[in-house]
Amino acid sequence: MRRRTTRALIAALAAMLAVVASACGTKNPSAVGDGNVIKIGAWYPLTGALASFGIPERAGADAYFKSVNAAGGINGRKIDWVVKDSAFDPQQTVQVARRLVDQDGVVAIVAANGTAQSQATFPFVLDQRKVPVLNPLGGDATWYQPARDGLFGLQTLYEDQAAALGDWVARDGAKKVLVVHSDPAAFVNVAKEIGPAAHKVDPSVRVKQLKVKFQTSDYSPVISKVKAEKPDAVVMILASAEAASYLKEAKLQGLSTPVYGYAPVAAQSTLTLAGKAAEGVRAVQLVKSPNDDDPAVEEFRAAMAKYEKGQPADFITLWGWEAAKAFVEIAKTIDGPVTSKALTAAYDKAKAVDTGVGPVLNFSTDNHLGTRDVQKVVVRNGRWESQGDFFTPPTRD
Repeated sequence: MRRRTTRALIAALAAMLAVVASACGTKNPSAVGDGNVIKIGAWYPLTGALASFGIPERAGADAYFKSVNAAGGINGRKIDWVVKDSAFDPQQTVQVARRLVDQDGVVAIVAANGTAQSQATFPFVLDQRKVPVLNPLGGDATWYQPARDGLFGLQTLYEDQAAALGDWVARDGAKKVLVVHSDPAAFVNVAKEIGPAAHKVDPSVRVKQLKVKFQTSDYSPVISKVKAEKPDAVVMILASAEAASYLKEAKLQGLSTPVYGYAPVAAQSTLTLAGKAAEGVRAVQLVKSPNDDDPAVEEFRAAMAKYEKGQPADFITLWGWEAAKAFVEIAKTIDGPVTSKALTAAYDKAKAVDTGVGPVLNFSTDNHLGTRDVQKVVVRNGRWESQGDFFTPPTRD
């Protein structure tokens, strides 16, 4: 009888502990932070077709965090940046987010990659756990209009990049502009912003669209169509590999029309794939050129060589570096424990945050996208070079 009673008591205690453990598991164990360590997390496509973006972006951010830790951390606290593979899959990213928040106990998601992937985590990370998502690489206007609690970005929207291109081609004197873009809706929506921006500069500018099937590799018929239109300028809203295919085929067919592109075009891969055919291409970028003779860019190149040997110091790694540096600059302003709540409050009032490699960032309680600015870059002697300084595109209607 006693044995049965004892077993019953043990079973009851075990059940009670399970309930308690389960209840504890529904809260972020490090939401209040660690006095000596700031634990943050991120997801990247480290495997699969998009690993060519995820791996260097992670490397750039990691190089900055390592350099900060080597110098003593953030106000004496070391950064523990936990990174997991999302495989660029939204469903897998949700599982990654759960592990980062509930098991690893991160106080924020910092510099993570992917628009659809990050968005899939918002109901859990932002709404349920109240863990901020800071400086993600990706995003769209719905993320920031209106401002969403705990979500802060620094990447100029693609639509604003397109507006900058429309303004640029018109100011360069183009009267007939052809926008060559991929056919998915996301590319179409970006391409639509070029015409209105050009017309604000010169209402007489004619802007036409040429839709191309996504991931097309044979650009021979595309170039034939472009030649038939006889444009003064071509704007490419294409992925880097497709932009390179366009440029190579244009050179083969003797087409020399000036070419402009948005940030994905301004990549080292475009130069590698297109070779000399890329000479003279103009584009807008989110950061300065990694080739610039600028102290902040030189610091980036030196850190990449020291902490991430084998990874190129290019635009993609510089995106990650900028996102990491912006986080550190804002976290430094926190007086006391670095918690999820403290980070959100710090971002809400962050002003004039200067990473040196990107535009100056300004946030407020009703503005969670730190900038709309872009940088002009041009291919000269086989490498991207910055032209002028960051500028603000015209306001979109």
